[in-house]
Amino acid sequence: MVSESEFEELSRRAEVDGTAPRVGAIIDRGGQILLLARHDTGPIKATLKLPGTTVLPREPLADAVVRGVYEETGLTVTGIRHHVGDFDYLSPDAHPVRRLHFAVDVAATDPIRLTVHARYVWAPLDGELLVTPSIRRILDTYRTLVHP
Repeated sequence: MVSESEFEELSRRAEVDGTAPRVGAIIDRGGQILLLARHDTGPIKATLKLPGTTVLPREPLADAVVRGVYEETGLTVTGIRHHVGDFDYLSPDAHPVRRLHFAVDVAATDPIRLTVHARYVWAPLDGELLVTPSIRRILDTYRTLVHP
């Protein structure tokens, strides 16, 4: 399990680096990863994403992970096993963001109740995934940690 001190260090580094923290969760169901799809309104197919959220001011990272998973999927996080990795990017309004990813356990993998996404898929971890290169790297790291 991720320790409180590790969460604090990740938060401190994001603050020192001037990045706004966001969290993402890897939910694994026997080698299949839960991915969410936004509403697709344009001619270009949108990439899939991991459940997650923006960390609120003064919110502990662990609380943000639990909240983000619940708000986006209706699933209840029962444990946060690993910090898998992170990446930085610029938000649409050009603010630096750090997306921190964690492997989590959930009480049950269904039912999934979507609130802001159009659909979800359970995608094989070793399959071709319609995700960004940054998410692909996170999932590759996760695979080496958990499914060597």
